[in-house]
Amino acid sequence: MTNPQSSVCLRAMEPEDLELLYRIENDPDSWGVSTTNVPYSRYVLHDFVARSSGDIYTDKQVRLIIELEDGTPIGLADLMNFDPRNLRAEVGIIIAKHYRRRGYASKALEKMVDYARQVIHLHQLYAFIALSNEASLALFAKQGFVSSEQLADWLYDGQSYQPAVIVQKIL
Repeated sequence: MTNPQSSVCLRAMEPEDLELLYRIENDPDSWGVSTTNVPYSRYVLHDFVARSSGDIYTDKQVRLIIELEDGTPIGLADLMNFDPRNLRAEVGIIIAKHYRRRGYASKALEKMVDYARQVIHLHQLYAFIALSNEASLALFAKQGFVSSEQLADWLYDGQSYQPAVIVQKIL
C-alpha cells in the first residue's frame, strides 16, 4: 500500500499513461465536475497525447500526470483556457478513485500553483466548482483560492443544472 504521507510529482504525459487517461476521462462520475460528458476512445486519447506539445503557449493548455514517488500515476493536473494576454488559466485536478482522500490532490494543486507562478509566470488561476462539491471547495480554499462569484445553472450533471462558484487565486 502506498504511504499516504508520500509526496507527488507532476510530469509530462507519456504514451504509457493512456490507460489512466482512458479510465479517468470515461468515468461518468467525473463528468459532473468537468466539462466532459461523452466517452473518449483510446484512439482519440492516444492522438491527444501524441499531438500535445507540452507548451502552454502553443496548445493553450497543459496536462500533467500526478505521480507518486514510486512512479505510480494517480491522476491528472490541467491548466486550460490559457489567456496569454492576461496571464491566467483555469486549473483542474482529478485523482483516480482508489487514491482519493489521502491528501494527494492538495499536494498536486500546491505544485500546480508553484508551476504556474514560477515556470509559466501566470498572474492568476481559477476554477469553476459545483456548490455541492464540498471536497473540491475545501481543497481550493486550503490552497488560498477565494470564491468570487456564484453562477446559477452553470454545470449540467446529466439530469439538472447545478450552481457553481468561481474560485480564484492571484499569484
